[in-house]
Amino acid sequence: MVIFGVALLGICLLTGLILGQMLGSWMGLNANVGGVGIAMLLFIFFTHLEPVKQQLSKSAASGILFWNAMYLPIVVAMAAKQNVLAALDGGWLALTAGLGAVGISFL
Repeated sequence: MVIFGVALLGICLLTGLILGQMLGSWMGLNANVGGVGIAMLLFIFFTHLEPVKQQLSKSAASGILFWNAMYLPIVVAMAAKQNVLAALDGGWLALTAGLGAVGISFL
């Protein structure tokens, strides 16, 4: 059942965001530092625990594996959006460097 994967993903995401906010405030920043990455690591860790694997039904395990496979592309898309917004706020040099890197990658 996909709902178990969503529940585990939600728990990991909330925990990661809270830890990322705490890490940011500990560093003196008013920002979430690595919350989504922490959530991704927690999700990978919890999906690979052997006691968790043994207690899940086949449908629950497939739901968790589905979200495990979908989470990385979602994180990459979120990070790419943030990078584009940061480049637009950073001025012409950052925008030109970003467009240049994309152009070279396409070549």
